[in-house]
Amino acid sequence: MVTNTIIRYVKKAYTDFATHVYDVPPRMLAFLILIIIANLPFMGIPTNRLGVFTTANLIAILAVSWDLLVGRTGQISLGHALFYGVGAYATALLYKYFSWPWWTTIPLSIIIGLGVALIIGIPCLRFKGPYLALVTMAFPLAIVGFFYYYRDIFRGETGLSVKQIFTPPIVSYSQRPIANYYLSLALLTISSIIIYKIATSKTGIVFVSILDDELGSKACGINTTKYKLLSFAISGLFGSLAGAFAAHLTGSANPRYFIEKTALIPTEYSLVPIIATILGGIGTIYGPIVGVYIYYTLNGYIFEYVISGVDQPTRILVFMAIIIFLIIKWPRGIARTIVEKLEDLQEPREVEEILKEKG
Repeated sequence: MVTNTIIRYVKKAYTDFATHVYDVPPRMLAFLILIIIANLPFMGIPTNRLGVFTTANLIAILAVSWDLLVGRTGQISLGHALFYGVGAYATALLYKYFSWPWWTTIPLSIIIGLGVALIIGIPCLRFKGPYLALVTMAFPLAIVGFFYYYRDIFRGETGLSVKQIFTPPIVSYSQRPIANYYLSLALLTISSIIIYKIATSKTGIVFVSILDDELGSKACGINTTKYKLLSFAISGLFGSLAGAFAAHLTGSANPRYFIEKTALIPTEYSLVPIIATILGGIGTIYGPIVGVYIYYTLNGYIFEYVISGVDQPTRILVFMAIIIFLIIKWPRGIARTIVEKLEDLQEPREVEEILKEKG
């Protein structure tokens, strides 16, 4: 009896997988990517280097949220690091001045990030195109200056210290990087699924209609301001989530969450999601994840640890040449191109099945 029940559940799980994952190229690609990145700690990568990919997972959440905002509604933002930094500093301030535990500070910091997104979204959405991009880019820079001015509260360049989630005796110091990696991977998986569901829902269809023809959407009776603000709020919520967990996984919140110097070139966290999304495929949700892993594998791991003996100018030149080559070779994004190829391979199989059914 028990055996039959188990067999029945296995058959149902297989059928559901074949129907909802295997036969849907974007989901199948996401499943394969998940398997690969879930096994990264067992692929010979030193434990002390896993921090690069933990950061990649958190930045991937930021990139996916940016893709929802820009790739689905067309609201160009160059200051998405604002939400990442707000989430990190909100949880750090609550911990430092109120001594609240992380399971209290993180939800509150997400709510604060959502509030900030709504507050700045209302005036920002009065602008369009390059003007909106410039306005959003100014916010992280302005907040960093604010933090430096009130350094007694925000501790200036050094930032605020935060208690990490995994500490002995829960997890040993040697195993902390692995625990951090899998927690960040779980957050990335859950966040991506939620954002993908939003993007493919009726609300997501409205987002795309605004992207394609905002004036036409207004003519159809759609409150475009409401939906653009909603996309801004959702994007800010997930950006703050990534920042809050980043603070507790690294043990600090500092201005580099707004303006960050990477291993190769000085850049903002706001620019990393943009580069990654273009690499993977804008408007796809799954593309930014692929792009972030390409970016951090090259920039944060290979050029920083594997071939660290190469001088800095050469590394910058090679890195930029690779990025430019990938963008020129696959202008629609690497992940999008792969999915389109899979869909092309899927069509003959469907035709053959139809012919067999008719025969």
